[in-house]
Amino acid sequence: MADYDIIVIGAGLGGLTSGAISAARGRKVLILEQSDLVGGCCSTFEKEGFHFDIGASVVEVIGSLEKAFSFLGTSMDKELDLSPCDPIYDYILKDGTRFQFPISSEGTAEVIKKVAPEDAAAWPAFAAYMKDFLELAGDSVLGSPMVTMRDFAGLFVKYPALLKYRELFTSSYEDVIKKWFKTSAMQQTAAYQSFYLGLPPELCGGVYAMLGYSEHEGSYYPHGGMIQIPLAYKRCGEKYGMEVRTGQRVDRVIVRNRTAEGVILSDGTAITAPVVISNINAMTLYLKLIGEENLPWLARVGIKSYEPSMSVPMIFLGVDYEPELHAHHALISRPLEELDDYWWNIYKKNKLPDDMFSLICWPTESDPSLAPVGHHVVNLIMTPGPYRLEGTTWDREKEAYIEKSIDFVTSHAMPGLKDHVKVVEMCTPVDYERRLLNPEGAIYGLQQETTASMVFRPAAKSKSIKGLYLSGASTHPGGGVPAVVSSGIIAADLVQKYE
Repeated sequence: MADYDIIVIGAGLGGLTSGAISAARGRKVLILEQSDLVGGCCSTFEKEGFHFDIGASVVEVIGSLEKAFSFLGTSMDKELDLSPCDPIYDYILKDGTRFQFPISSEGTAEVIKKVAPEDAAAWPAFAAYMKDFLELAGDSVLGSPMVTMRDFAGLFVKYPALLKYRELFTSSYEDVIKKWFKTSAMQQTAAYQSFYLGLPPELCGGVYAMLGYSEHEGSYYPHGGMIQIPLAYKRCGEKYGMEVRTGQRVDRVIVRNRTAEGVILSDGTAITAPVVISNINAMTLYLKLIGEENLPWLARVGIKSYEPSMSVPMIFLGVDYEPELHAHHALISRPLEELDDYWWNIYKKNKLPDDMFSLICWPTESDPSLAPVGHHVVNLIMTPGPYRLEGTTWDREKEAYIEKSIDFVTSHAMPGLKDHVKVVEMCTPVDYERRLLNPEGAIYGLQQETTASMVFRPAAKSKSIKGLYLSGASTHPGGGVPAVVSSGIIAADLVQKYE
């Protein structure tokens, strides 16, 4: 008899969601996490009284979270204390123009009339178009398994209204933004968000242009830090008997006759189960934990064809003053074309940038308890940084990069910052690999270009190994808090259907 019904590798949001829902359905579930903290890239750590979010900084498009909590017999309102982030962004454009977009779509229209009047008429139509698409995509694209081409084709049969938005599936992010908005100012408000998918505007899929509107449906921050979201799913799952062990690294999936039968830990302990759900990077899963010898040749070729997603240096600051910011998120942006140029001529050539751009997160604006009284937390999500650096290493460049980044943010967004820093921590792409075991510091699992999205992403139900399922950023629908929660729901539903 097996030790458990299901073993989940990794206590990221996708793994916790799939494990908790499966436990609520009567399965005996064990989740194994190599770190001492749950949540993966949606987690929070403490240093000298300051609490820093290690990756994710807000949660939006909360429908998948609400759906998951409903499967657990509860609600998001009962499990999480969410503060709305309004304004959504404090924008700082290349020419120094600074303004804020509120949650209100109508309020945003008024701001656009002042900063980009030529695009004022386009905003209401764009918002209405993306609102309708977002409502449809939440049930269809985000919520549907994409295991086979039949699943993909069936999506348009089941939801024929998607055909109205076919241009989003065939265009780039940049194409969509330029179609709707003609001024550099409005294009800059949407330019950086393509990197939320790990790609520059010209490579990112057009469907993600909905981000320009989706944030107006609500952007929230959980009291106590981003780790409260995974902790909520952990707590709910444990009520149904789910077991979570931290500090337990899985070295191998037990495979016999191309069937998963459990896992072997780094200390040699074997734990058995007829179903294994992997929430780790799919390349690591198949090439290291499963092993090439257990894969058909086509699967070996396929998994090696993927690339780890973008990596990002992140700097965590504890400061002794209230920063001159006007929103939970401040964005030092650049034009679409400059972000594309950066990708090809700096990032892909393994260089560090001379000219930076940045997303500044101010968690204590939403939750002052994350810092000592009179102090604040500021997290700098810096210009995407390549894992490998030409002629040097991240360990060698770390201190200089911190200083350069603080100087940049001080001069462009936060006067006086460099004189008020009391605590500094940094995660380079190499640190993310060491800390979270994300290959090459990949924060979205695998690159999310069209040829690695939806049905072209590693399937949530393995086609090579019986009893093996995937959740997390490496499978459909990809990276980001709502997407990985959706992946957990999909994995749990597939297990319920086939096992």
